[in-house]
Amino acid sequence: MKSVRWGILATGQIARKFAEGLQALPDAELVAVGSRKLETAKAFAEEYNIPRAYGSYAELTGDPDIDVVYIATPHPAHAQNTLQCIDAGKAVLCEKPFALNATQARHMIQAAAEKNIFLMEAMWTRYIPLMLEIENILEQGTIGPPKMIHADFGYSGDWEPDGRVLSPHLAGGALLDVGIYAISLASMVYQRDPEKVAALAHMASTGVDEISAFILSYEPAALAILSCAVGASTPGEATISGSKGYIKIHSPFWCPSKATVSIDEGKTETIEVPFEGNGYNYEAAEVHRCLREGLTQSPKMPLEETLRIMGTMDNIRKQWNLKYPMEHTL
Repeated sequence: MKSVRWGILATGQIARKFAEGLQALPDAELVAVGSRKLETAKAFAEEYNIPRAYGSYAELTGDPDIDVVYIATPHPAHAQNTLQCIDAGKAVLCEKPFALNATQARHMIQAAAEKNIFLMEAMWTRYIPLMLEIENILEQGTIGPPKMIHADFGYSGDWEPDGRVLSPHLAGGALLDVGIYAISLASMVYQRDPEKVAALAHMASTGVDEISAFILSYEPAALAILSCAVGASTPGEATISGSKGYIKIHSPFWCPSKATVSIDEGKTETIEVPFEGNGYNYEAAEVHRCLREGLTQSPKMPLEETLRIMGTMDNIRKQWNLKYPMEHTL
């Protein structure tokens, strides 16, 4: 496989970021884009020099020259779009959140397994070079066993009740949009399910979570204290504390280039690892590696872990009694 041929499904903001990220990979070939409207697909294709534009997702997934599809639709469409790609025999990189809930995620994972097709959640944070270095530091035991994590991700956007961020019909709210980054960090560090989850939220007038905080308890004796918001700006930092010291991941912790490691004896070291491209290229590079090695999932972001994170978010939303109109099961 000299180059990996990509198709992008949808043409929104995240699709643009991913298309820009692919430009940093010499072995990536963006061959097609699909939209619900042909004019939109053509405009996107012209902007990013993409050879083919399709006015339907079915046409995109039916293109025989595509190796893998990046799904960039709003949250509620992720499961349906992924299943459509799998049915067409296409490998899939699905933007986070992977699905609306664990039930959908389980169905997607099962469908990919039955057809022996590659499937991965696009949690780009996992592949940022500095985050890989932080994983190494944790494995080396530099700060001792992790005991506590603090992380926040909050922003204050324009108040658009019918927009992606606030509409329940688009599975809006802070948790699925940005809270997932903090939960994924805790999952990466502790590598297991939380034993207990306690969550509080203030709901927007549209009925979705505007500001929320949750504590995840892990056995033995570890906590993650996390918060997220779409109605408040937060520092966007994360701290991983262990028995010997701590790692502070400087803002933005979800795509970091700088961290500080402090050890109890008084030693402090600042680590800076700049990244190439816009950061989205690293998750794409992981897809390339997996496809070339014949893998059906990424060892860095295994589907079992994606399912675990979806289950944690289900637990949180149950405590808020937050169910999206399109959900049949939760």
